Amino acid sequence: MNCGQSQRATVCAMNPAMHVSSRRSFLHQFALGSAALAFGAAASRSEEMSPLKTPAKRSLGVALMGLGGYSAGELAPALQTTRHCHLAGVITGDPAKGRAWSRRYGFPEKNIYTYDTVQHCATNADIDIIYVVTPPGLHRDHVLAAARAGKHVICEKPMAVSVAGCDEMIAACRAAGVKLSIGYRLAFEPHHLELDRLARTRAWGVFKKIAGSNGFRLRRRTWRVDKKLAGGGPLMDMGIYVIQAAVRAAAGATPVAVAAHELPKTDAKLFNEVEESLRFRLEFPEGEVCEGATSYAENSGDFRAEAEKGWIAFSPAFSYRGVSARTQEGPLDVPKNVPQQALQMDDFAACILNQRATPVPGEMGRQHLAIIEAIYEAARSGRRVNVRA
Repeated sequence: MNCGQSQRATVCAMNPAMHVSSRRSFLHQFALGSAALAFGAAASRSEEMSPLKTPAKRSLGVALMGLGGYSAGELAPALQTTRHCHLAGVITGDPAKGRAWSRRYGFPEKNIYTYDTVQHCATNADIDIIYVVTPPGLHRDHVLAAARAGKHVICEKPMAVSVAGCDEMIAACRAAGVKLSIGYRLAFEPHHLELDRLARTRAWGVFKKIAGSNGFRLRRRTWRVDKKLAGGGPLMDMGIYVIQAAVRAAAGATPVAVAAHELPKTDAKLFNEVEESLRFRLEFPEGEVCEGATSYAENSGDFRAEAEKGWIAFSPAFSYRGVSARTQEGPLDVPKNVPQQALQMDDFAACILNQRATPVPGEMGRQHLAIIEAIYEAARSGRRVNVRA
């Protein structure tokens, strides 16, 4: 690997031995050895890690809370490849499904819990981490339950449906002495790591002009159109990716103000509780501006950031696989199709085992919810709204 090329320098520097490693070993080393460097500023905001109760452990047990499509299609398979954590149990509203998972993945039936019996995890040494993968409207209660059980927590995005909920979750985990991380898989994806590096080093100057869109066509009733469960429409589910990338392009800064407007609905019956499409504008402290869009009416997934001396453009930008980006110098020469979820969960396990901060803490999830709340307020009022960080 030629570490002299500018677009590869950060990757090589973060893992100088990768040219002699196997691909699987490299991908794990890449995340576990580099994430703290790339996201040091975010990690410094995270709460301190409490000492391990079982310091001899080198693979931590994860219980997936919620067995929907993301757990079944992405997280459970990823946990078959992780090095520092493994699937140890499940928490589900359907015990029969839990037993089927037990047979398939080989964990004992005693490690199956329901949402009403989460507290009993407290005495189960097999389970170290609870990964909350339920709809956003349930995140607050489920994270609080996990914290009360004394388990470290990963919570899927969006962290909650309100900043107040985020504050309760952060406080509960801190009081319980457990670690809280948000399921931001792209924080471990090499193309997005390079965006972060470019923004923080200002290699090409400040990214003043930023734009992104993310959405898909939703044409059937799911929890995503139930405001109580989803918290909102595509902004909560898909637009949050644009917000994350914009904050990354602004070197982690919070926007000072936002503007937004909801687009006319093409299916008012289906989207009678939440928005179908929304456009927003984020204004950052150093003059950076992001024009964002999100929708359940059309497929999209692009992102671009321009500075005085260069630009970076992603397409697709936010997918589980196949993320691609190029700059004025050509396509980024970084590892492709890395196992995002495996890297994310392995890094959190390493945070616990090594007693270091997570680069994607609850405070980051709270920051994004503050931006989302301001966007919704701006869309309702038709006014430019200051972000209450």
